[in-house]
Amino acid sequence: MDSGSEHDLPDLFLRTARRIRRSMHARLAPLGLTPGQARALRILGRSAEPLRMAALAEQLDIVPRSATTVVDSLETAGLVTRAADPANRRSTLVTPTTDGRAVLERMAEDRRRAAADLFATLSPEQRENLRELLALLDVDTEHCGPNAPRRAG
Repeated sequence: MDSGSEHDLPDLFLRTARRIRRSMHARLAPLGLTPGQARALRILGRSAEPLRMAALAEQLDIVPRSATTVVDSLETAGLVTRAADPANRRSTLVTPTTDGRAVLERMAEDRRRAAADLFATLSPEQRENLRELLALLDVDTEHCGPNAPRRAG
């Protein structure tokens, strides 16, 4: 890679990431969700069983109080329910409702469409190469320095 290409790479990557974020915001707006709420709902939807609030906060890489605020908003929207954890009375379990699962399906479809739109200019081979490169970059960031985020959103 020549020095011009190396110099452009971070800017191109960040512009593409911003484009993806703008698209996400636009697609979530009709659902009344913020990206943080959508991410929490996706984590809850992927879990085989209800999650404790502390586990959700850890997966979101936020403090428990912030997770409570996110869950409050999702519960108000009717997308999740809370229940006492029968194994630990001090813990609360969170699970998506039927409406929450329907929103998850719509979000997944919206993400598929957004990806198809974004990557349409790439050939199937280029898309596969990009996927492989991004997978290489998506390593455990624990080894990438003290200020590196633990998990991508």
